[in-house]
Amino acid sequence: MRYELKPSFDRSIKALLPRQKADTKAACFAFLDLIETRVPLPAGIGLKRLQDDFWEIRHGFHNRISFRWRHDLIEFILAGDHAAIKNFLKNY
Repeated sequence: MRYELKPSFDRSIKALLPRQKADTKAACFAFLDLIETRVPLPAGIGLKRLQDDFWEIRHGFHNRISFRWRHDLIEFILAGDHAAIKNFLKNY
C-alpha cells in the first residue's frame, strides 16, 4: 500500500491548533495501522465512506480527515471540520 500527503493536506494541518494537529496525526497513524496490520481503530476514531473513492476518518466530535482510496494508493487530502470536508466534496 502506498500513501501520499497532498499539498492541500499539509496546508490544512498547518491551520489547526497544536492539540488538533497531534490528534490528527494520531488518527492517521491509527488508520495506517489498521490497513497494514488489521489492528482495530481506537475508541473515538471512525471510518466512513463519503462518495465514490473518498473516505473520511472522524476523530473526536468535530475533526475530520478526508482521503481518497484508489487501488493501492491512499491520498490524504484535507484535515478540518465537517463543513470544510463538505465544501471540498461539493467543489470537487
